[in-house]
Amino acid sequence: MSDLIFTVKGESSSPAKFIAQTRNFRLVIDEPEDLGGTDENANPVEYILAGLAGCLNVVGHLVAKELGFTINKLKIEVEGNINPAKLFGISDNERAGFKEISLKLIPETNASIETLVSWLKIVQDRCPVKDNLLNVTPINIHVEKQFAVQ
Repeated sequence: MSDLIFTVKGESSSPAKFIAQTRNFRLVIDEPEDLGGTDENANPVEYILAGLAGCLNVVGHLVAKELGFTINKLKIEVEGNINPAKLFGISDNERAGFKEISLKLIPETNASIETLVSWLKIVQDRCPVKDNLLNVTPINIHVEKQFAVQ
């Protein structure tokens, strides 16, 4: 099977706000006011948590269908904690990212608890966002100077 390629492009509209475009969708990434933003939308780490929840939703329904049961409704609660010391340049002792992410999946279904235990194991194994958060993914960052047109 060929790789799927996803692309996001965008531009900074302020030091705390980034406007992105993916397919036909506009994504606004902003910080809360106490972090220098205007609180117009979710911040980058909230998007990560939402992306993880969204991915688990898709994979969860897919796997349920494969296992022969229906999820009538799936509630997902996600929480992550970050020590902001490295982000703000106060300390290099902490990592910049999440220290831990906790999830709770609450499916409304007639499936047995044994089926749900098997379901959860498969869902966790097949979620691409969870895989990216758990494993090192090569990230190549480049800088390109844009010269002003005179």
